[in-house]
Amino acid sequence: MTVPSNEKMLKFALMAFGAIFCLVYPIGMIWPSGWVWHGGHGQYYLQMICGIYFVLGVFLIMAAANPAEHRSLISFTIWSSVVHAAIMAAQAVGDGHELGHLIGDVPALLLVAFVLWYLMPSENSVRSATTETLSEGVSTAGKARR
Repeated sequence: MTVPSNEKMLKFALMAFGAIFCLVYPIGMIWPSGWVWHGGHGQYYLQMICGIYFVLGVFLIMAAANPAEHRSLISFTIWSSVVHAAIMAAQAVGDGHELGHLIGDVPALLLVAFVLWYLMPSENSVRSATTETLSEGVSTAGKARR
């Protein structure tokens, strides 16, 4: 896969995951056994987690405009998704009432982490693309002076 097509797919993934993160609350209302903990009785945590994911979703959508400038946000999303999924998986296995999360939000977070990890450009490719762009600008500027 070439860098430009990877970047297009990454931009799409950031927009899609950002939109989904903004919709965590409605998704939880539609499919509570896969997304809402404690049978929906822990409403304070639900409001908190929905608020956090809503803000993250908005920032992922904004990062889609130029993913290379937002590598740290993308890395945070990858690693926090893996950690969140691992903790939830352990808790779901430990509490038989929460097993629905093993087919709901746990695999969803792992999917987010994997897709963003796979599509995120390496630091070297970002650096070389920046260097190429700068050198093209210098050579174009040099030709214009002649």
